[in-house]
This record gives sequence, structure tokens and C-alpha cells, in this order.
Amino acid sequence: MADLDLDVSAPLGGGVWRFPADRPLVLDSGAKISGLEVAYQTYGSLNENGTNAILICHALTGDQYVASTHPTTGKPGWWTRLVGPGKPIDPARHFVICSNVIGGCMGSTGPASIDPATGEPWGLSFPILTIADMVRAQAMLIDALGVDTLLAVVGGSMGGMQVQQWAADYPQRLFSAVIVASASRHSAQNIAFHEVGRQAIMADPEWRGGAYAAQGARPEKGLAVARMAAHITYLSEPALQRKFGRELQRDGLSWGFDADFQVESYLRHQGASFVDRFDANSYLYITRAMDYFDLAAPHGGVLANAFKAARDVRFCVLSFTSDWLYPTSESRHIVRALTAAGCRAAFAEIDSDKGHDAFLLDEPVMDAALTGFMASVERERGIGR
Repeated sequence: MADLDLDVSAPLGGGVWRFPADRPLVLDSGAKISGLEVAYQTYGSLNENGTNAILICHALTGDQYVASTHPTTGKPGWWTRLVGPGKPIDPARHFVICSNVIGGCMGSTGPASIDPATGEPWGLSFPILTIADMVRAQAMLIDALGVDTLLAVVGGSMGGMQVQQWAADYPQRLFSAVIVASASRHSAQNIAFHEVGRQAIMADPEWRGGAYAAQGARPEKGLAVARMAAHITYLSEPALQRKFGRELQRDGLSWGFDADFQVESYLRHQGASFVDRFDANSYLYITRAMDYFDLAAPHGGVLANAFKAARDVRFCVLSFTSDWLYPTSESRHIVRALTAAGCRAAFAEIDSDKGHDAFLLDEPVMDAALTGFMASVERERGIGR
């Protein structure tokens, strides 16, 4: 475990952990963040041998409330179907950790946080982040929680990117890794969709050059449009057709630009509800971090080289047939690289018509795959069920 010279450990159960000012987070850009704060939740407790810790990494619009009620929306945790009593990841057996990524807006240091140098929100003066920076902050939190080695690090979508970064940067601290519906780098199409969202935010007059928080404004319309555009990429055409088709929102057409179709109303609702829980600048920073992600780039452009030090890590890679945002070809590319690096990797393509969001929805085959993988990992690690 890295020595952080901390006087006390971060409290179990969760909260916001502030790191000492003399332990800044050094970013890939060369910038440093002092007094870093990381918001997190924990479930269960660390066993005597310290062998049962699982880190869960969230996706773009996720947060630390993986298995507990969200304080803003009042909704259940975003992965309660996989994390909880009797679930594949069970606090009765596991010490479960989930933190809000840096750059986020649920308590971790981000563009909405106060810049100690000015006493105002950072806004666009906040340094640009990478997925590696997010993982570096998570490693600091793991240290503070007294965890040396993780039984597993698990994540879907952007969370899967973080899992891969963990395997590349901290392989000695992992026993296993689960990568769901993810990719080793962003495609041109993914970057293009993110740029549409960012431009929608920045075109909102209330964005005010990123200084809206200091001026008491909120670019709600731009952020809502960004969410609407992104949400389309999370679904599949069959899912949209099954759920909405061309059904009208009311009897007859409006002969105008109201939400005539149910799918229009659905997207507007998604956009409107999103602005209540997410910060526009965080959306800019996190999407940019995802666009910058290219795990092979620092390793001569060869993905297998990124995993060479992770030969002792057990991997599970899962994809979905209808996911066109991170298609199965991306997961197969990861698996081929793992195999070339000499890693043990289990892979499954799950038949689903729910699109990219399938990893967050009711998918019994995924549940079974994760249950089986975790059971095998626990047997190897000597953790009883």
C-alpha cells in the first residue's frame, strides 16, 4: 500500500474525503490539485485478510450512489440489481467502494468546486482531466481506506475504461477486473456525439463562458439538449421502436412543434430531469476525458503492451449485441489484446436489444455471467460463500 502519511483513515460508510494539501493529485496535463476531495460510498466491511474489497467505477452520468438512494433524485442506486444482499456483489461478503470521479458534481473536486486561489467556482479554469487522473484519485482513496489489493474492480461504459486503466497502471493491486460494454479508446463517432453535446451546452447564453455558477446562472437548456442527444446513443432502434414506435403523445397532431410523439416527450423528460442532478461544466470535462482515452497510445500504440504487467489479473469482458455505442468488436479487441499479453480473459457477448444501456437494465444473462465469474474469483482468493 502506498504510504500517504495520513493521520486517520477515511470513514467507512462514505462521505467526502479531503486529502492533505501536501499530497496533491498530479494530473497527466502537468497540473496539480491540492486539497483534493473525493466523495464516496462504502458497503460492507473489509475482512481480516483485506482480500474482499471491490471497487465499482461509474459511467459518464453516474455517481457514487451505486447501491443507495440518490440524495437529489430519491431514486434507488444505479446498480442495485447487481450490488446488494444476495446479488453477485454482496456487502455481506464484500467491502464495496464506489467514488464520484474527480471532475464530477456529486462531491468530488470538479469545475463547480471552489478554487482556493480565487474563492470562486473553478469553472473553465479547472484543469483538463483524463481517465488516468480519475483512477489515480481512486487509488489515493483506496489507500486512505486501508485497502492494499482489490478483489475486483468493476465498471461499465466509462467505468470499463477506468477498469482498463487500473489494469494498466496498478496491476499489482488487482486480483480481477470486469469490463462491461466498453472500449479501449473512443471512436470518431463517439467523439462526434460528445462534441454535439458540448456545443449545445456552450451555445446556451446562460453558460456564460463557463462562469455561470459564479454569476448565478445555469445553462439548463443546453445541458438538456446534450443529454437528449447522448441518450439516443444509449438505446437501440429496436428498443425505441418497441417502447415508443410512432405512438402519439395525445389524440391528433398539434400541427406545430410540441412533443407530438411519445419518443419526443420521453427525450424531453430525460433532458429536463438530468439538469436537476448534473453540472454542465462537469459534462464538458468528463466527456473530454473519455474522448482523450486511448489506452494503447502510451504503449507504442499496441494495446497488448498496456496489459503486459497484468498477467496475474483475472479478466471478465462482457458486451451486448445491440450496443452500437461500444459494439462487441471493441470488446473483442480488448480480449485479443489481453490474450496476446498472456492474461486470463473470459468473454461473453450477451444477446440483447436494449442497446448500450443494457448493462444498467434487467439482463439475467449478464447477472449470471457476473455471478459465475465472482464465484470463481472468490474460490481462488479463498473467500467463502
